[in-house]
Amino acid sequence: MNAFSDSFSVALGLITQADATLWQIVALSLRVSATACALGAGFGLLLGAWLAVARFPGHAAVVGVLNTLLALPSVVVGLVVYLLLSRSGPLGSWGILFTPTAMVIAQSILVVPLIAALARQLVADALREGGDELAAMGAGKLLSALLLLAHARLAVGTVLLTAFGRAVAEVGAVMIVGGNIAGVTRVMTTAIALETSKGDLPLALALGLVLLGVVAVINLAAGLLQRRGAAALPVAAGAPA
Repeated sequence: MNAFSDSFSVALGLITQADATLWQIVALSLRVSATACALGAGFGLLLGAWLAVARFPGHAAVVGVLNTLLALPSVVVGLVVYLLLSRSGPLGSWGILFTPTAMVIAQSILVVPLIAALARQLVADALREGGDELAAMGAGKLLSALLLLAHARLAVGTVLLTAFGRAVAEVGAVMIVGGNIAGVTRVMTTAIALETSKGDLPLALALGLVLLGVVAVINLAAGLLQRRGAAALPVAAGAPA
């Protein structure tokens, strides 16, 4: 118990005293995950919107595969990206293995299925309520889907926060493609694993507390967006036609 309390006390000191190593790791984690989510949003929202309105042979199977990819193991993504970016891989000439760029690619692949699946469901639900009006105004299917996404921006914000939460807490893929290099590719999750194995519990605990804080802020922001969206529904329903 004394060891834990001592480690906890030192960890709080590292946080409050703005330890340079600690906050360098935190800053890199947030930068990598935010970039990955921004890239994933571009692909995921468009894919989800298209799948919500497209009709083609095998559509149900594609949606089923997309939903299956929600549980895509991060270590599998890391392995695939590693093989692609290694010297003997097809993209080895890029020379970006064990860099933050490789970590962004891995995290982007992880969040795209999540964003696409949630966006598809969001657009499908919205089309049932207002799709006919948009069609009557001459909007095409994909345009209607994109307009509905823009209208449901609060819900889209919740989707993106959910994706960011998954990305920032991910460890397997970034460990494989980033290499956990101090000052270069060491992020919160990989640093926690390393420092725990080394016995540097105060730094590991400090990083764990910061990570929990980041996740708590994400959940709080998502909850606020959901409440604002729910509060806007009665206003929209009561608005004159």
